[in-house]
Parts: sequence; structure tokens; C-alpha cells
Amino acid sequence: MTRERLFQGRITDQLLVEREGRTGWITFNDPAKHNAVSFDMWAGIPVALKAFEDDPEIFSVVLTGAGDKAFVSGANISQFEKLRTGATAVEEYEVVAESAQLAIQNFSKPLIARIDGYCIGGGMNIALCCDIRVASDDSVFSIPAARLGLGYRFTAIQNLVRAAGMANALEIFITASKYSAREAKERNLIHTVVAKADLDGAVDGYLKKINANAPLTVAAGKKMIRNLSDRLVDIDMAEMKSLVLQCFESEDYKEGKLAFSQKRPPEFKGR
Repeated sequence: MTRERLFQGRITDQLLVEREGRTGWITFNDPAKHNAVSFDMWAGIPVALKAFEDDPEIFSVVLTGAGDKAFVSGANISQFEKLRTGATAVEEYEVVAESAQLAIQNFSKPLIARIDGYCIGGGMNIALCCDIRVASDDSVFSIPAARLGLGYRFTAIQNLVRAAGMANALEIFITASKYSAREAKERNLIHTVVAKADLDGAVDGYLKKINANAPLTVAAGKKMIRNLSDRLVDIDMAEMKSLVLQCFESEDYKEGKLAFSQKRPPEFKGR
């Protein structure tokens, strides 16, 4: 079956939106940068998902990355100086990025993350917003925010804790370690690990099961399960946002960006 391209000329070419039978496909399409998620990609995600939400013929959606090197290797750091420096710019970026994240989380139909290669930072967050995560055995996982000095939004931390549990989430975040697909599965970050050659078959296996099920029943159950895991008690969201902004306004964030561009280890001072 051939995929049909949607939104040609309306969404950035870095985000391919297609449909194939009962499944919608969203492909992060910048393989030269290992599909690092750009501002335009974030902005396009809610538009694509709204189209699939409104299409009664679509029963499921797969998010994947172009090529075989990366799902999403994190945020596009080349845009940070312009889009994630200064309180106003950070706030504007966070609004668009979080809107994309919430669009994935609140999508009523089943979402599968097809992961082949790097799944780093923002890529991990996107994957954790999905219902099922299937990875090739040579994939690599990490949340390196602490190596860059940037603020990691509360809702992304919530996704990490929801999937991995508090103990694993603490290890993953404060060490900024890299994990193999097997190690990621042990920490509940992904559901299934298969050989690279078997990845498409594994995703197809999930899709055949999901697409044969009753959409209303699936949507109702998914909503209930999500509600059970989303209960927030006495969380001061203003404080959480302030903590994120504090990181972006720090000298350490400047050092993290500079060290990354110079390909050297950062020297953080805690201020």
C-alpha cells in the first residue's frame, strides 16, 4: 500500500505527514541533522495530529524519523541562540513546544513511536508521549539536559516519571547517561526491542492488532488510563516554570551552548 502525502506546501518539509490505510504517519525529516526537532517541526505537529484526529478513517498514528540513524536526536541546538535565549524567546519557544507535546499526549487515537537510532532529549520526550514505543536494537537513548545547562519542562519530567518510575527517572535525568535499547527497556522507557531488520514488521504487528479494534473502546480506555496517571496534587506550576527559566538565564546555559559548539566538555559553575 502506498502512502499518501498530506499538507504539501502547508507544513515544513522537515515534517512529512502521510496516510496509509487506517494509519497516519508523521516523519521527522532532517536526516542530515539526525532529525533534530526544529521550531517548525514543533509547530507542525498539532496541525498534523488535528487532521488525523478529525479523520474517521484513521485508527492509529506512527511517529518516526527519516533514515536509519535517528528517531529524533533532540532539539535543533543551532536554533537555541535565536529562539531559546532570553526570557521572552524562551517563553515563546516553550509555548510552541509544549503545545506540540500536549497535542501528542491528548491525541485520542493510539500512537506508536517507531525508533531507529538516536532518541535523545526532545526525541525522548516525544517518544514518551506516545502509547507504544518500538525500537531497533541499535537505538540509543538519553536526556542530556544536565550536560547543556538548559531547563527541562515539568510536563516532560512528568512523562519520564510516568514511564520509567521515580527511581529510574532520577538516574536517567541526573546522570544524563546514554542507554542502549536493551538498557532502555529495562528502565521501562520502551516496550519492545527488535533487530533492525525486524523493526517494520514489529510496528506492522502492532498496527494490525490496533487497527482491528473498536476505535471508541480504544479511545475510552486510553483516556481513562491517561487520567489515572495524570493526577497532579498541589503542584505549583508557576514555580516549575520559574525553575526552567532560571536554567535558561544562567551562566551555565551559556557555557553549555558554547561547549557544545566547540565540541568540548562543559565547565559548569552552578550559577
